Amino acid sequence: MTRALWVWLHRWAGLVMAGFLILVGLTGSLLAFWGELNHWLTPDLYPTPRAGVELDAAALARRAEALVPQARTNTVYLGYPGSAQIGMEARPGAPPLDFGFIHLDPISGKELGRATWGGLPHSLNDVMPFVYSLHMYLAMSGVGDWILGIVALIWTIDCFVAFYLTLPLSSRTNGRSYFARWKPAWLVKIRGSFYRVNFDLHRAGGLWLWALLLVFAWSSVLFTLPGFYTRATQLIFDYEQSVWARPNEKEQPKDREPIGWEDAQANAVRLMGEQAREHGFTVERPLALYIVRDKGLYEYRVRSSRDIGDKYGQTSVWFDAWSGELRNLELPTGLHTGNTITTWLIELHTANLFGMPYRIFVCVLGLVITMLSITGVYIWWKKRRARRAHFLAQAARRTTEADISSARPAE
Repeated sequence: MTRALWVWLHRWAGLVMAGFLILVGLTGSLLAFWGELNHWLTPDLYPTPRAGVELDAAALARRAEALVPQARTNTVYLGYPGSAQIGMEARPGAPPLDFGFIHLDPISGKELGRATWGGLPHSLNDVMPFVYSLHMYLAMSGVGDWILGIVALIWTIDCFVAFYLTLPLSSRTNGRSYFARWKPAWLVKIRGSFYRVNFDLHRAGGLWLWALLLVFAWSSVLFTLPGFYTRATQLIFDYEQSVWARPNEKEQPKDREPIGWEDAQANAVRLMGEQAREHGFTVERPLALYIVRDKGLYEYRVRSSRDIGDKYGQTSVWFDAWSGELRNLELPTGLHTGNTITTWLIELHTANLFGMPYRIFVCVLGLVITMLSITGVYIWWKKRRARRAHFLAQAARRTTEADISSARPAE
């Protein structure tokens, strides 16, 4: 393939992605400070933590159901300091809820407020969830996932194309070394023309941050096209797909309800303790208890010594929602090579490593992604304008020559 074809592919890939990458770049910059922005916008939902004995997940699930009798609890998330986030849905036969989550004080069980994820925000409570849904699936669950998934896949491939295009052309007449000829690609000539500065920012910015741009592109595939990511990763590494993404392993009972929250909580703690002893890790704190009704499963998630992030955690046990039988243990590191790599991708993408300096860096990176998209569009527009001017000049010259030829007297 000729270099001109790679240039053409890079140009059109960039134009296709530009709007989407600007959106995810800007929203990603905000999400790097998810906790701080949530507390600033909605201090009632995300208050400062206070001392006291926190209620367990089962008690909080029951408290939420007592506050909203027409709803049932799906998720109890304890990862936000000072606020327990309870995901709810309408009970069968009840009218739809006008919210998705209720926040409770984790110590007293008092209601702090309600929020909706997805759709346009109706209050300050919905602003950051809306930013998150824009970033993850364009606030269009299903369709948006596929759109951003395709964009992420194109972005991943284009990372390699863009890197190739920065390499210097082979030259027999130029006596400088290969790296000396490549050096200008890493530099920005601040005193150049406006177009030149844009071009240098686009090329050098992509080069200096190439490795992390690739990490963010490929991890975006993980979030939006998990099936594709799984198959690709399994070609190279030992990788176990999460239980929730697999087909149902057995038929669910239709004549009885799943075990209650209290029994699920006790079973979850027991199973996690057994797995911790068997696999040699320690549980630091509980994070969540979820029921996935369409799969017939409970998930109990904790932060453990196998987690690498600054906060939160990805250590989980999955068990049958009727029998309580263990279905799977998911460890973020140390069990499967592919899962360990995936954990690093997730934590790097979500700015959950290396403290505040890296979070600031990820925030800036989102702005850089926006800059690369904008400068790429400007370069395309400038070159298109030059090509059009050249075409019009050629057409005018041919017209003038034809007029002169026709006006010349016959010999």
